Amino acid sequence: MIIQDVIYHLETLAPLHYAEDFDNVGLLVGDKNTTLTGILVTLDTLEAVVDEAIEKNCNFIVSFHPIIFKGLKKITGKNYVERVVLKAIKNDIAIYSMHTALDNAVLGVNNMICDQLQLVNRQILIPQHETIKKLTTFVPKAEAELLRNALFAAGAGRIGNYTDCSFNINGIGTFNGNENSSPVKGKKGHLHFEAEIQISITFQKHLEEQVLNTLFKTHPYEEVAYEITTLENKNQHIGMGMIAELETPMEAQDFLNYIKTKMNTPCIRHSTPLNRPISRIAVLGGSGSFAIEAAKGAGADAFITSDLKYHDFFTAENRILLADVGHYESEQYTKNGLVAFLTKKITNFAVVLSKTNTNPVKYF
Repeated sequence: MIIQDVIYHLETLAPLHYAEDFDNVGLLVGDKNTTLTGILVTLDTLEAVVDEAIEKNCNFIVSFHPIIFKGLKKITGKNYVERVVLKAIKNDIAIYSMHTALDNAVLGVNNMICDQLQLVNRQILIPQHETIKKLTTFVPKAEAELLRNALFAAGAGRIGNYTDCSFNINGIGTFNGNENSSPVKGKKGHLHFEAEIQISITFQKHLEEQVLNTLFKTHPYEEVAYEITTLENKNQHIGMGMIAELETPMEAQDFLNYIKTKMNTPCIRHSTPLNRPISRIAVLGGSGSFAIEAAKGAGADAFITSDLKYHDFFTAENRILLADVGHYESEQYTKNGLVAFLTKKITNFAVVLSKTNTNPVKYF
């Protein structure tokens, strides 16, 4: 097995196409064709984590946060980022980051928080826009079923909880091939009328290359007529944060004690507790102040996130309980979720949960 085989599984969970534009995700250090010896999963890649990978014979570090976030003009070891990169290269250790690709994945960071809190009825809080595309093509009636099934197999036609979705219209296509053509239907130099079916089918944007390759491979025509459009529909499976529910509502004080225990945090900074039971919960791992209005709009009684500033707490306006559990604390279970995922996918290689505590914030 090579490192690329592991990357393939990681990108089925969290395709890099859905990472935020500002982010730096994917393989940051190393060669994807290197033979794998073991995988170390961590929240952050620090020197101590690289040392841990060396000790445990893991030549591939899967890190949530990217160690390289801005461009490096020199690698001389003058700061912690450069020292990590140097040590990884010297020891032939590859580093891969998932960050906001995993933030936006339906089974990613926020779903893992919901698992920890045992929340039910989960939905994406802020769905991504312009991530659903539509293919429209035209195919002879006799070959329509074959093409449709091939496109379904390539991942197209999945909408929410449904698969094999398409729309089909009967019509007549016309074409006239020149002297250089090799028409499958009709004769070159003669106008041909063909009974065709117009097939329209949606797909996730990260599947575009796969869907088009299938179209060209399966379609019978020498020249394939097709259109791709980007839809305005919200993507219920891609986006930031989650909105879910407690199985049993709690009073505010009990709820704060609950999340303090479940999220293993020594401190919760919170807004004024509400005078009503807490039932509907919004969560967003990492810095989540930008999602406060979305949480209020979704009818959340409480919003669990981190890195809230002083004035952010005023925006609660007695409509929602804001709970800042700490940045590291909000994302700490991500590595456990990744280990569980990779262990199911890769059974013949060690997938190791890093024991290094990378939290830079200490509490007195």
